[in-house]
Amino acid sequence: MTNILTLPEPTVATTQARGRVTRESVPRVALSLRAVIDLRLLINYRVAPEVLARLLPPPFRPKVVHRWGLAGICLLRLREVRPVGLPAFMGMASENAAHRIAVEWEDAAGHTREGVFILRRDTASRFNQLVGGRLFPGVHHAADFHVWEPGNRFKIGVFLPGEADRPLLRVHAHLSDSISGGSVFHSLPEAVEFFRAGSLGWSPGRTAGELDGMELSTRDWRLEPLAVDWVDSAYFAAPDRFPAGSCHFDSAFLMREVACEWHARGQLKAGDFVF
Repeated sequence: MTNILTLPEPTVATTQARGRVTRESVPRVALSLRAVIDLRLLINYRVAPEVLARLLPPPFRPKVVHRWGLAGICLLRLREVRPVGLPAFMGMASENAAHRIAVEWEDAAGHTREGVFILRRDTASRFNQLVGGRLFPGVHHAADFHVWEPGNRFKIGVFLPGEADRPLLRVHAHLSDSISGGSVFHSLPEAVEFFRAGSLGWSPGRTAGELDGMELSTRDWRLEPLAVDWVDSAYFAAPDRFPAGSCHFDSAFLMREVACEWHARGQLKAGDFVF
């Protein structure tokens, strides 16, 4: 039986016009980070767009792929994380997770942009919890990560502190030669381009009504398909959030051993909303 865990999520006020950015400010911090993606699992769900729309603050709307919206969890292990300019041996490592929705929006100039809206970030790193939203974008919540990787198999559990019997996420997967049947992605190149286009993420900042922007930059967008033996997500299993028939597991992909940089992209303030 799936354990349902109640998580804090956005509460969106509707007193202001939706759909347009009202302000794009200079970032409080512009710290660029360099790292190596040791492991990145992208666990994806296809969701009815109208259901995802209820979870998004302005100016965002769901990005639609073959009539479905896409959401999911990014499980990310980084190593050698340090400000650009420092040597790798001074870097740190961390285990992280992000619940996210693929989105589109219009920027201040009226151009359509795309990326991801990050509902929630979790990390095992105390450092990330302390400086997230201060030295680099994005507020991070505390979590425990249990990881087992025999060969090319991956078993990962994410738990909130003190909730060892109620996982936020558990997934068992292994490398595959093909994308999961029934996926909205018809080919691996299509999936690669989708995630490349979604490299800019916006997540709740420390100031109410503001979103912090951070963009992943890498020359290597190599993805490997994963076959998922079992996945249990408290967030995506919640029936009050995703009514029956509106949310289905779609696919999973792996990135590993990828050199990258993360760049702050400022703040957005749109409409009148609080998290």
